[in-house]
Amino acid sequence: MWSSSDSDPFRVSCGARKSRSRSPRGTRCVQINNQRFMEAKLNLFSVLKTIFKMHTEPQQVIQILLNCEEENGYPSRRRSLVDDARFETIVVKQTKQTVLDEARVKANDSDSLEVQQVPDQHPQAVDDLPYDPEEIVSNGAQDDEIDAGLTEEEVVLQNAASESPEAEKEVVRAAVVVHLRDGMGSLGRILKAVETFHGTVVHLESRQSRSDGVMFDVLIKVDMARANLLQLIRSLRQTASFGSVAVLAENNTVNVKAPWFPKHASELDNCNHLMTKYEPDLDMNHPGFADQVYRARRKEIAEIAFSYKYGDPIPHINYTETENKTWSAVFARVKDLMQKHACSEYVAVFHKLEEEKIFVNERIPQLQEMSDFLRKNTGFTLRPAAGLLTARDFLASLAFRIFQSTQYVRHINSPYHTPEPDCIHELLGHMPLLADPSFAQFSQEIGLASLGASDEEIEKLSTVYWFTVEFGLCKENNEVKAYGAGLLSAYGELLHAISDKPEHRAFEPASTAVQPYQDQEYQPIYYVAESFEDAKEKFRRWVSTMSRPFEVRFNPHTERVEVLDSVDKLDTLVSQLNTEILHLTNAIAKLRQPFC
Repeated sequence: MWSSSDSDPFRVSCGARKSRSRSPRGTRCVQINNQRFMEAKLNLFSVLKTIFKMHTEPQQVIQILLNCEEENGYPSRRRSLVDDARFETIVVKQTKQTVLDEARVKANDSDSLEVQQVPDQHPQAVDDLPYDPEEIVSNGAQDDEIDAGLTEEEVVLQNAASESPEAEKEVVRAAVVVHLRDGMGSLGRILKAVETFHGTVVHLESRQSRSDGVMFDVLIKVDMARANLLQLIRSLRQTASFGSVAVLAENNTVNVKAPWFPKHASELDNCNHLMTKYEPDLDMNHPGFADQVYRARRKEIAEIAFSYKYGDPIPHINYTETENKTWSAVFARVKDLMQKHACSEYVAVFHKLEEEKIFVNERIPQLQEMSDFLRKNTGFTLRPAAGLLTARDFLASLAFRIFQSTQYVRHINSPYHTPEPDCIHELLGHMPLLADPSFAQFSQEIGLASLGASDEEIEKLSTVYWFTVEFGLCKENNEVKAYGAGLLSAYGELLHAISDKPEHRAFEPASTAVQPYQDQEYQPIYYVAESFEDAKEKFRRWVSTMSRPFEVRFNPHTERVEVLDSVDKLDTLVSQLNTEILHLTNAIAKLRQPFC
């Protein structure tokens, strides 16, 4: 993210060099983002070098920088999680299309895959094939149509099979949908094809098709080696009596094209993809752009965060006198305004932090002591972040009740405003409410909803997060109070938000999720929640309408996210709930007993 060489400030690197490699099934297209950001940085600094050599006029310098900034998706004055999610979506779509195109070309270049043999079995003779070779369509136009039918699931399956010979031969379970043009008489061909490619049918069902020119839709679940499964799909697709063929799922779990997401808290080590939007190295408007000492300090703290691994103690930062002075200025201003304008939950935890000497005027709290405080109150913990994470990675951490927090401090020349989150924003804005049980639960539910969500849904979740956790208002004793971290750590927008100037709307996730966000000036619209409990209930109803084909829950004992995709897992959950209900029933019965 910062300059990788003290001798050459134009050499830059980003989070990609710290990103762990994943298998194709787990690979996130977001990793490509870092490569694109690297190229954008190099292009930008190349422009700067040229400008300085040519002694270009300052106005021209600014215009060129603005053009570069807009070209890379970020013309705004400050960092927005919503913009991050939208930019991530664009890059992911472009990358996904490139991957699909390359896979389809590769599939066209290969005549066929070698059928994996099973012990004590022999390949079928040509006469035993489940289709008539004369039925195979050979004209070019139809071939193009067939090639275009290579789905994302098949690309993922093909990538998984190419990992190693063992992965290619591994038996997986997949659901295949075949559309029959000629009626149920073609079903025998499908079963014969499964037998030919050494598969086992575990489930089969059919229904009348609603598609024109198709009589029946058949869903068949098979256990088969990956390579053979790909060959089965290709052979069925080449048969004229079948309208179309598609593989839906692997291993009878979630759809294989669902985005990778961490299942255990330790896997957050892989969720450190950075969004290089506003950095001292890139943005001339950044207060620290011309301060070489500040830029070196940011790089130093970033390297500490990059080295962090799950289970490590949070690194201690020896903050300088200047950094502590910046904290003191903001701390005093927030403390002065919170009594009148912050929600009661924030004020209560703020005082508790003062009582425990974590919030003091003269020094910046360490993340470790704040993490210990949160763990005692709500089970939330902190882990250091090197910079601005992608929306998907940031939201995913909330599912584990982990908040990824920066440790660097804003520039002393701009103590009351920062274009990107710093530790002052995190500590004064976010931490007090993460110690409130109801708000902590709301934050975690946003995180859980993001796991496996589509890129479009990540955008909507980011927008909801932005208008609630960052800039949310709530009702309290017939007054409007602030609970958003962006408001509580920025007094100018706080005073604007609670005034009569902006429009206040009731919080409804469906409308909030699509509300355009203004990042050139203060918001014209803010959403007001009746209470945290009301916001949670509305959010849960909205999340239930999302397209994700599975449900997840967090197991706090194992720090693992469990995908509820089988009857056995549901039975286990019901058993655990029955135990909790028993304890609840016993507690109520004892409370009703007389004292004498």
